[in-house]
Amino acid sequence: MTKNKMLLSLLMFLFVTGCTPSTISSKKESSEHITSQTEPRSEEEESSTVPSTSEDTTLNTTSEETTVISTSDVPLSSEESESEVVTSSEEDPVTSSEPTVPIEYARAQYQNVLYANGEFADPTIAYDEEENAYYLFATGGKMLKSYDLVKWYSYGNAFSSTPNWGTPGAGLWAPDVTKVGDLYVMYYSLSTWGDSNPGIGIATAERPGGPWVDRGELFRSQAIGVNNSIDAHAFVAQTGQVYLVWGSMRGNYIVELTSDGLAFKGGSVEWARFNKTKVAGLDTTIGWSVGTYEGAYMLYKDGYYYLMLSTGTCCDGVNSSYKVVTGRSTSPTGPFYDKNNRDMNNEFVGHLIVEGNEEFFGPGHHTVLQDQKGNYFMYYHTYTPEYTNYRVLILDELHFDSEGWPYVTGHVPSNYPKPGPYYRL
Repeated sequence: MTKNKMLLSLLMFLFVTGCTPSTISSKKESSEHITSQTEPRSEEEESSTVPSTSEDTTLNTTSEETTVISTSDVPLSSEESESEVVTSSEEDPVTSSEPTVPIEYARAQYQNVLYANGEFADPTIAYDEEENAYYLFATGGKMLKSYDLVKWYSYGNAFSSTPNWGTPGAGLWAPDVTKVGDLYVMYYSLSTWGDSNPGIGIATAERPGGPWVDRGELFRSQAIGVNNSIDAHAFVAQTGQVYLVWGSMRGNYIVELTSDGLAFKGGSVEWARFNKTKVAGLDTTIGWSVGTYEGAYMLYKDGYYYLMLSTGTCCDGVNSSYKVVTGRSTSPTGPFYDKNNRDMNNEFVGHLIVEGNEEFFGPGHHTVLQDQKGNYFMYYHTYTPEYTNYRVLILDELHFDSEGWPYVTGHVPSNYPKPGPYYRL
């Protein structure tokens, strides 16, 4: 083959393959050329290319492999975690810090007397959360109902007939209603004037408005060893234990009940007889004394149990000397001391909460309500110049001094318009 023919063959080969001498290079050289055509990124630009973790998933790319990371696997900081709980009310409304529907409150004006349509003595109060209504109970089993805690209406009687397990002719006195677990439990006294063996019975209901089922006798005076065993009050201590305190002018005693409040912790009245504790007044073997106490109510506030008691004469019309006093303790079973550090196991002691004057005679035997805003109010009975033959219902706010001791303004019932307790609309 001649040189001319060889040159012609080479030119034809190059034409067919589409190559030119200037583009023939190694792959390495080609790669370096392409990279050199890209402008270097600044640090700010580099950071802007990092995927955000606010997305559901992100790509974490390395030179060796690509891995998918779910943000649900990335631990949140404490601040992020708290924020997530607060803003997840649609999925889990229980953990939301704000209710989905705002709750509105109101308070009504009142001026004593609240209710005077017949005797309404020794009141006790209960709240029906489902109905958003309040009930007051009084001696005789009388019931009142209210939605605003100021206007009260007759609601009949808790019992169709008076229980008859006690002394013949005994009446139902001073009921106390306490919610224990899922039940409302009523501790009522069955007694008559001069009764040598009165006692305490129990009734229960699923709602304070009834129906009430009488469960009969819990104990009588002679069996438990406390003379004049009336005026019982049950309460649930901060520890969850249920206690019953009772007694009238012959020593006040306390004993522990079962967790449902329906029996003695030890299972029998014999156990209670030897495990009760005297918390106020004189020993039960000592006779009736006007300087001792009855109508017990236990209030817990700020680390103290306040044993609130009525003392004086309850039922002498305009001559009644009833008033309410208190001692306190860090233990539900005492010992209880008044503001002057006097042991309540004595006569004529106790820090004064309220007493009578020329407009209210013998105010006492109360119950306490903590309203929807956390304020404390007392419902109690009294005689007035207009109502001298029977006791009527009155109301006052319960304040606390700088040392935590409760009192009613001026230590006497109010006789001017005042705002009542807050209630939920």
